[in-house]
Amino acid sequence: MALAAAAAGARLLSSAARRAAGPLSCAAYSAAGPAAGMSHLARFRERRALAVTDITATEWCEKQMEFMLEHGKPERTVAMKAGSDRHAQLEDEVVRRVGVAIRSAEELWSVRIMDFLVGTNQLMFEGITREIPVFGVVEGLWMTGVIDEIRLPRNSISFQPILVDTKTRRRPKSPPEAQKRNGRLQMMCYKYLWDNLIAEKFPAENFFSYFDLDPSYLLSDDVKRYISSLGFNAKTFEDVLKYFKITCHTLWWLRSQEQLLLRYELQADDSLLEEYQFTYDARWFKDKIQEVFSFWQRSREPKFVAEEERWKCSICKFAPDCPMISSTSKC
Repeated sequence: MALAAAAAGARLLSSAARRAAGPLSCAAYSAAGPAAGMSHLARFRERRALAVTDITATEWCEKQMEFMLEHGKPERTVAMKAGSDRHAQLEDEVVRRVGVAIRSAEELWSVRIMDFLVGTNQLMFEGITREIPVFGVVEGLWMTGVIDEIRLPRNSISFQPILVDTKTRRRPKSPPEAQKRNGRLQMMCYKYLWDNLIAEKFPAENFFSYFDLDPSYLLSDDVKRYISSLGFNAKTFEDVLKYFKITCHTLWWLRSQEQLLLRYELQADDSLLEEYQFTYDARWFKDKIQEVFSFWQRSREPKFVAEEERWKCSICKFAPDCPMISSTSKC
């Protein structure tokens, strides 16, 4: 069976255009503050879902997230590129990527949904899949993400899959608690989204209205050919959603394990540094999500990092312009 991950064209379209991030000063930052009364959701994610990376970046440092929203993300570091390359290498081991031209939001979602169907198919027949998209509503807000890896347990009577994420490190040592906590939140987002999809809790009507999608939208020839190459026949966006509903209905037995796994590898040679397994904590997850959402809804001022985690500031590109760092010397 031909396997495909999300097309490069689709990913390019779904990526927000980067705005230039010029040098800042405390005075400039104050003058360019958020529009009065508007939430970050309304300003930066209108008719869009929050990504799991939005959630983890906010948990890492709310002030840094605010800087990125206002002034654009800084350039990716060598370590970030190395991590992305390793993820692509792992993906290539089990998934064949193909290019698809995308011309609308309906087609972008069609490709994303088909990649979910292909991934679940591969999981059931081969016991493993990687880079599988997930999406849904968490605490009232839409969220999307891409699970690094889902695998079925080997030599076990349990059929519950385990969610896995591989992270790379420049130095051969265990990550600090702040990074592990951030990874736990990421993995719990994935588990929540995956478990709700296969439990058939996808709110279709809200989906159409929130993203302003037309279920009767006619798919382009390129997208129809892509879908046909996967063994499906769809002419409209609604046809794709029918396949999606049928598939989710058959996956009820694939609720993921409560145990989640983070793997840490050394960037230099991909050797395993640590396997960190932890248990899903529904109460902790809900509390963290509500805390993150309060930032996006601007129901309070953004928080600075805790004093014991100020080491994060040494690797933040916005540190020279951060009020916490520069208030005494500049402002």
